[in-house]
Amino acid sequence: MKKIIFSFLLVATLPFASNLMAQDYPNKPIKILVGYAPGGAVDLVARTLGQSISAPLGQSIVIENKPGAGSNIAVKQLIDSPPDGYTLMVAANALAANMSLYKPQPFDIEKDITPIAMIGRVPVVLAVSAESKYQKLSDLISAAKANPDVITYGTPGNGGAPHMAMKLFEQSSGITLKQIPYKGGAPAITDLIGGQLDLVAVNMLEIAPHAKSGKLKIVAVMSAKRSPIFPEVPTVAESGFPGFEASVWYSLIAPAKTPASIVKTLHAQVEKALQSKEMLERLGSIGGEVSPGTTAQAASFLNSERRRYEKLVREANIKPD
Repeated sequence: MKKIIFSFLLVATLPFASNLMAQDYPNKPIKILVGYAPGGAVDLVARTLGQSISAPLGQSIVIENKPGAGSNIAVKQLIDSPPDGYTLMVAANALAANMSLYKPQPFDIEKDITPIAMIGRVPVVLAVSAESKYQKLSDLISAAKANPDVITYGTPGNGGAPHMAMKLFEQSSGITLKQIPYKGGAPAITDLIGGQLDLVAVNMLEIAPHAKSGKLKIVAVMSAKRSPIFPEVPTVAESGFPGFEASVWYSLIAPAKTPASIVKTLHAQVEKALQSKEMLERLGSIGGEVSPGTTAQAASFLNSERRRYEKLVREANIKPD
C-alpha cells in the first residue's frame, strides 16, 4: 500500500516539478547541437545565434558539432536528451528531407521534435567557371536539353539541400543533369575552378569569395528574391520559372515535450536576436536573410518541407550517400 501511495505522489508531483524547472529556466549553460563540421553555414548561424541570445538569457551557449549521416547523429542526440531546454539544435533542410531519405525512418518531426523558431535562409546558387560557355541560365538549359545527363554539377553530397534544389530545378525545367556528389562544397568548388566540373550547386556562403574574386560566375540564385550581395544575378524564378524557390533554411529545435514556457522564453530571445545588428549583418554578408515568425509558423513550415521532400525523394528516387 505504501508503494502505491508513493508512486501516486511521485506521478502527481512530476508536473509541479516540471513547472518549477521551467520557471527557473535557464540556470546553467545551454548546448546547441550542429549536425555539421565547424566552419560551414549551419555552424556559422548557430554560433552567431548563440552569441546573440547568451547575454539576455544570462547563460553561456556551447556549440557542439556532431557531423555525420546527413545530420542524423546530431538529431538522435537531441531527441534522446531531456526536454529541459538545455540541449537544442540548429537544423537545416536535412531535418525535413531525412525522414524520407533514410530507411528505416530515423525520426519523426511531429513526434520527436519541438520547433522553437525559424532563423533564416541562405540561397542555393548555380555557379560556373569564369571561362564557361554557360554564361546564362538559358545557355545551360539549352545545352542540357540537347545533351541529357551529360552536363556535370557538383554538390556537397546526396540528399543535401543543394542536391534537392537541383532536383527541383530539373523537374521544373525538364532537363537532366549529372550530379557528382562531394563531401562538402569546398572540394566541388575546387574541381569547378580546375575544370573537372561544368557547374556547382552550393550555398551562397561557400561560393561568394570565389565569385567576388572573379574565378567563378553565379548564373542564378534559387531564392525567391535576388541576393543583396549579388544584385545583378537573376533568380531562377525570374528566368522563366515563376514561383521557383529553393533556399537553405535554418531552424532552432528542441526535444519533444519541452515545456511551453521554455519554448516561449527561447522563441522570444531568438526573435530579438533576429533584429540585432550582428545577426542581420552576419546573414546579410552571406546573401541570406532572417526569417522571423511564430513557433506555430515554424512547425507548419517544417511539416510542409517534409511533405515537399517526401514527394521529391519518391519521384526522383534520391538515395543518401
